[in-house]
Amino acid sequence: MAPKKRQLPGVDEKLQKLLDANMDEAPARRRAREAFKEIQLGIDHILFKTPTDGLKMEESYEVNSRGLKIFCKSWLPATSRPKAIVCYCHGYGDTCTFFFEGIARKLSSNGYGVFAMDYPGFGLSEGLHGHIPSFDRLVDDVIEHYSKVKEQPELRELPTFLFGQSLGGAVALKAHLKQPSAWNGAILVAPMCKISEDMVPPWILTQILIGVAKFLPKKKLVPQKNLAEAAFKDLKKREMTAYNVISYKDKPRLQTAIEMLRTTEEIERRLEEVSLPLLILHGEADIVTDPSVSKALYEKASSSDKKLILYMDAWHSLLEGESDAMINQVFSDILSWLNEHSEKLTGS
Repeated sequence: MAPKKRQLPGVDEKLQKLLDANMDEAPARRRAREAFKEIQLGIDHILFKTPTDGLKMEESYEVNSRGLKIFCKSWLPATSRPKAIVCYCHGYGDTCTFFFEGIARKLSSNGYGVFAMDYPGFGLSEGLHGHIPSFDRLVDDVIEHYSKVKEQPELRELPTFLFGQSLGGAVALKAHLKQPSAWNGAILVAPMCKISEDMVPPWILTQILIGVAKFLPKKKLVPQKNLAEAAFKDLKKREMTAYNVISYKDKPRLQTAIEMLRTTEEIERRLEEVSLPLLILHGEADIVTDPSVSKALYEKASSSDKKLILYMDAWHSLLEGESDAMINQVFSDILSWLNEHSEKLTGS
């Protein structure tokens, strides 16, 4: 069954045509994003209220060692040296060009250099939309990109932090497990250390899907609840997810679902190996990723410097889908942790 057509209020026929186009390949996604860029930034969401004065923002495409064209973006304070650099790992189906735009502006206006990329197959990067043929390879692509960022002469001496949301939390943890001493810390927002039981198909169906994936890895066959409905508590903000026009909204592809399941199983087994300074933030009422595994990560990680904050009654999208007061609280917790750790490392 084809996914429901996206309908956005006040969108003319020409723009609707871009929305209805097949977005399997990057050129269609790039056209849609270009057409909707200003509309997105104009929506009435607290994330887009941060002024951009004093920020230097750049977008580019870089071809990685696998020959894939990767979309990258940076936000830097225009007139001062950043306190530290924050490298972002986005969530499943997402991009760094919509809600994260607002998150990055807020971090950058508080003195941080923020760098982000769309994974292959997501957002504006090359690759079949929503397809993760190998989670390990995706993590290697992320490590490759951020290693280049950190090698820039003007950034080389600065503290470096990973920032992962949801599936991006799993990407950040895997990057750390592959390079245990490469980062000065990680901020994990509702990390995907385990997919909530509510979101996973029954065991027998999972086994069948694993078998079918060997022959049809790209097929969109995995049953899934509506992610926006499960993740965004605030109804008005939930409606705004429709403006994330290049997010992947179809059923998960078979190989993607299997890679996510295998990755969470691996991370759950290796929690004790996590050794870097950690800030873990999770909504207690999250039914997308399991908050009990964030508690287990906090308890089992061998890091001597770790902090877990659980937000009562909050859902999955802590920085995008909660009340303005809750979003401000989560930001305040992130910034105070970043400030404390940056100062400790730079002595300023």
